[in-house]
This record gives sequence, C-alpha cells and structure tokens, in this order.
Amino acid sequence: MERLGTGIGWRPEIADAVERMPGIDWVEVVAENLCPGHLHESLRRLRERGVTVVPHGVSLGLGGADRPDAGRLLALAERAEALASPLVTEHIAFVRAGGPLTASPRLEAGHLLPVPRTRDALDVLCENIRIAQDALPVPLAVENIAALISWPGEEMTEGQFLYDLADRTGVRLLIDVANLHTNHVNRGEDPAEALAGLPLEAIAYVHVAGGFERDGVWHDSHAHPVPRPVLDILTDLASRISPPGVLLERDENFPEPEELERELVAIREAVEKGGRARADGAWRAAAPVEPSSVSTDPARQRLALAQTALLSALVAGTPVPEGFDRVRLGVQARALAGKRADVVAKVAPELPVILGAGYRPAFLAYAQGAPMTDGYRRDALSFAEQLLLGGKLADARVRRELREWWLERSGPVPRSRRPGVRFARATRRVLLRR
Repeated sequence: MERLGTGIGWRPEIADAVERMPGIDWVEVVAENLCPGHLHESLRRLRERGVTVVPHGVSLGLGGADRPDAGRLLALAERAEALASPLVTEHIAFVRAGGPLTASPRLEAGHLLPVPRTRDALDVLCENIRIAQDALPVPLAVENIAALISWPGEEMTEGQFLYDLADRTGVRLLIDVANLHTNHVNRGEDPAEALAGLPLEAIAYVHVAGGFERDGVWHDSHAHPVPRPVLDILTDLASRISPPGVLLERDENFPEPEELERELVAIREAVEKGGRARADGAWRAAAPVEPSSVSTDPARQRLALAQTALLSALVAGTPVPEGFDRVRLGVQARALAGKRADVVAKVAPELPVILGAGYRPAFLAYAQGAPMTDGYRRDALSFAEQLLLGGKLADARVRRELREWWLERSGPVPRSRRPGVRFARATRRVLLRR
C-alpha cells in the first residue's frame, strides 16, 4: 500500500494557504470540480513540487441500482491520468433513483445517501465496483458515508458489509472516522466494533472532518472544527494499523490557515498516540466470500424499487416507506432541500443577488414540489422559470433581471452581446408585445 502521509482537501478558497502549509504530503480534490485540460494553477504547482493529488468522486452512485454510467467513469479516469494519481476514490452510496428499472421519473438526491446493508445491495455494489475497476486506470478506493437515517431490515453490520465488499472485489477502503462518529450518534453504531470488523489491510487512507450536533442529530458538515471524539476514533484505528494516509476535509466556513494547521497537528498527534499503543499480533482473517454467480438483475430491480421509494419520500413528498423513522426522514429531507438551495446559490450566484433575502424561502418552496432530475445547473434554470411563470414577482426590476438571466442561460448557446444583435432582440420583444 502506497504511503501518502498527511494531507488536506484542496479547495479553491484555500488554495494559496494549502500551498504554504508545512508538512502537506498530498491533497485530495473533488473530481467533478476539475477540468483535466485546464487544471488550476495551484494544483499544477503542487504537482510540480511532487505533492500527490487524488481525485475524489461524488457522483458515480456506485451503491445505486443502475450500473455505473460509462461517461462518468471515463471522466474520472481522465482526471486520474491528468493528475498522475496513484488511485481514485468514490463513495458507498446512491445519489439517484428511478428510471427504467422502476418505470418512474429519474430523481436526483444531490447528496450521498446510505445503501441498505443487505445481500441484494451487496451483490449489486460488488458488480458495480468491478465495472468501475475495469474502466479506471488506477486502483479504486470507496468511502463509508455518514447517515441520518437507517434502513429497516438490514442484514449486516457496517464492518461485515465492508469486509465482504473488500473481500469479494479487492477494492480498497477509504475509512472516514468522522462518518463512524456520525453513525454512532445518529444510528447507535459502535465505532470500535466497526473498526474491529474491517479488513485493515485494504485501507487506502483515512478522512477526518468536523460537524455539529443539533437536537440529538449529528450533522457531518465539513464546516466545523474536528471534535475530540473523532480524533479518538482515529487513535483507535491507528492503534490497530498504521494508516497509509490521513486527510483533513473542510468544504466551507474556512478558518484562518493557522487554525487548519493546528487541526493537522492534532491529527498527527492522534495517529502517533495510536501508533504508540499498537500491539504486535496478527489481525484476524476471514474465509473468502466467493463472488456470486447469480444474475444481479432481480436484485437490481428490488434495490431500485426500495431506493426510489426512499428518495421520492425525501425529495418529492411521497409517503414514507414502511419501517423508516418519519422524524429522521423529515430531518434528512430538510437537510437535502437546504443543501440544494446552497449549491444552486453557488452554481448560479446571480440568483441570490437578484432575489435578495427572498432567494432562500422562494427556493425551498420551489423544492417542495419540484424534485431535482438533472443536476444543479438545470435546477437553477427550472427554479427561475417557475418564478417567472408563477407571476409572484411583484418587483418589476427583479422580474426583468431574472428574465434576462434566464434567457441568457436557457438557450443552446449564449446570447450574443454584440450591440447590433442586442438591439434587434430588443426591437423584436417590443414588436411581439404589440
């Protein structure tokens, strides 16, 4: 296993600070935010200095019922090659549901949702991971995710599920100790038991991140300092094996560089503490689980129906599937809508400027009746279109600016800004009103 060392999640907002930080051996970057032919200059400089860059995907949906999309796999492979990365990473999660398997509209979560720990889900996930492994030029590692909700009727613990997954596919594991803490608070799962069940030799690296607790629910925000319980889980892991790499994740609400550096120091100290406590001895070995030779098509359809019912309840207001905690599903649904509003505001920053304080309540009202089906950029256009068609924009200036924004982006090509073309367009609008 390649030794990565200590790293930090690279984000454009902290690019300069990351370049100046001492002791950074590697960085991780969200794969979907990269353009292979136009790498950010900061990433270029880091690569020239010999700093390893690992692309971290968030949109494959390997835990979904459908087989992985060939275009998304090709894009991830291109990013790995552009960065000369030793591996790529993704998540054990589903991010979309519906479609041909269920003869229902496609729904997008815009978020990583948990996979049920069942034999059906494991069979589908194993086949999806093998498809991804065949398409990628470097090894793949997959990450355990945080969850607010639990699936009813689960057949395995997280440790058992991950052990069988790694055993059957040879995939590496990206273990997020912050997510183990989240699942401890939200689902009552013991992090030590989860670690005890893992195939430690399969660990590629470790994520560490912060969050916050509200009303008994832990939110894995990646926008708050790393709490002591997460560092303690890291120490527990390091007492069992020397992790090949450890990385600090921070996605927003970025503090001063000095605070990030202090968190990196705390992470190194937690790993060193675990190393001092590590005892000699062989780790347990489990009997290999043979890959299933049975077609996964029936399992895919069963999984598709279950995931579609759950996602529809979360984003489209349909009835809560039997066995789920209604209160927790409500918390998750509100969190998804809030995240959707935040991401649309980043993708289309003009919308909060045009709408002012009315942006967020208007978007949340829109989201209640309009599930996302085709990504955040399409979502932003659909939101603006609904506002314009709904006739609820009393302010003429706001209505005019929003209409111009929508017209500028809704066509197949950008609207021309040449004076003659703009004059002709304005004249045509006046004539059409007559």
